[in-house]
Parts: sequence; structure tokens; C-alpha cells
Amino acid sequence: MKIMEAVCRKATFDDVETLYTLIEGYALKGIMLPRSRETLGRQIDTFVVAEVEGRIVGCGSLCRLGSELVEIRSLGISEGHKGLGIGSKLVDKLIEEARDQGIPKVMALTYEVSFFRKNGFDVVDKEIFPEKVWTDCINCAKQQCCDEIAVLKMLN
Repeated sequence: MKIMEAVCRKATFDDVETLYTLIEGYALKGIMLPRSRETLGRQIDTFVVAEVEGRIVGCGSLCRLGSELVEIRSLGISEGHKGLGIGSKLVDKLIEEARDQGIPKVMALTYEVSFFRKNGFDVVDKEIFPEKVWTDCINCAKQQCCDEIAVLKMLN
């Protein structure tokens, strides 16, 4: 079966329920922070989605952590669509958004280090991101025993 090309676009309010379901699947496995429908609705302008044949199969968001730093978060691909380059397309779209905003640094906390390395990120010490610690990490159950790896990409 041939997979149709994935198309990335800005998310709209109509996408909230699909985003919620996709993110919740990862959150239940403990590999992504949960996001409520209300939060997704308020932050919808920070999300991009990937569609295949008109169906959302992936998402990601860009969270501003300061004047020079944004974080890629809530990056996920639905089962059956992983390994097809859709995640890289989403990362490219989010990096394009960061460039458009004039932000020189893009970071992520991840368990998928090889994926981010393949997309031009370097592993760094997560303690260099106090902006992240005081926004999301302070509310995370894994705060004292975080096992995610920090990655960073400098934009030219």
C-alpha cells in the first residue's frame, strides 16, 4: 500500500480533539506531558499537524521560553505512521516557525535522541535551560528524577 505524502500545516481549533487523543496516548505511557482540551484550545496557535489523506497523523508545538529560545514539545506520530519521515517534516515546520519569529535556539527534551540528532540537534546539559525548569519541569512528576535528554539546534 502506497502512503500518500504527509502535509504539514498550522493547527486549527477544529483539531483540538484529535490533538488531545494523540497526546493523551503518549502521556499514558509516561513519555509526554498531558495537555487538557482547554490548554490545547488556548495554545492552538503554537501547534502544527501532519495530515495523510486528510487525516491528522502527527503533531508538535513550539513553546517560547524566552527571547532567544523555543522548545519543541508534544511531538508525536500516530501508530502505523512512524518511521515514514513525518516527524522530521513536523520538526522542519517548527524550525521554520522559530526562524520566522527570529528565535536562534530550538531545544527539546526527549527519549528519541537519534531522531533529533538526525534532524541536526546536539545533546546538551539540560541544566542550561532554566527557562524550561521554571515553566514545565516544576509541575512534572519526574522533576527530581528526569530521564529525558536535552537537545539543542542553533539556527543560522
